[in-house]
Amino acid sequence: MRNAQDRGRSAASADCRSVHFASGTGRGRGYSLLELLFAAALSVTVGALAAPLLFSAVDDVRVRGAVRYVSTRLQQVRMEAVTRSADVALQFARTSAGYSFTVYVDGNGNGVRTVDIQRGEDQPIGAVEHLSDYFAGVDFGVLPGLPPVDVGSAAPDTDPIKLGSTRILTFTPVGSSSSGSLYLLGRGNRQYVIRVLGETGKTRVLKFEPGPRRWRTS
Repeated sequence: MRNAQDRGRSAASADCRSVHFASGTGRGRGYSLLELLFAAALSVTVGALAAPLLFSAVDDVRVRGAVRYVSTRLQQVRMEAVTRSADVALQFARTSAGYSFTVYVDGNGNGVRTVDIQRGEDQPIGAVEHLSDYFAGVDFGVLPGLPPVDVGSAAPDTDPIKLGSTRILTFTPVGSSSSGSLYLLGRGNRQYVIRVLGETGKTRVLKFEPGPRRWRTS
């Protein structure tokens, strides 16, 4: 009887050792605390390295989206003028929150003018818009010391709305427009300009490259 009990205890002890051995060396049951800590530290490091690149990509997307939006709005206003057989214009204004723009239609046949807007003769079409409401960190703006788009032409100085002596960009019923340039500035000194060609009313977009300090078609 005693020998049988000894053999039973020996078998049980062997089974326990087998279980402990399997749990200590088997890799299919999970990871050790050291491995988990290493993986967590690696994830944090990779995330910290990737974050600036991600933010930069987001800023690129935002400013390009803003440029496309403004270009599209200009063509929508152009088509509005053709459809209405009347001058339709965007009036730009500087506010405490940046720049705003509003679309107006000529109400008395003499073009969209500031005085007629103030008198209520030229009525707005739609609400006042702020570019920064749609695209965070993007607005009409100019980098300091920005060179001219064309060699021999005047530099934009500090005014991003270049429409001659006015801040009104007008489109006519025949599809033409007043000429001018609208400068857009995003985070990280991302600078673009939308040039409006008066004869056709169409637009051309250029991007400023800070390294060579030159403009290129975007």
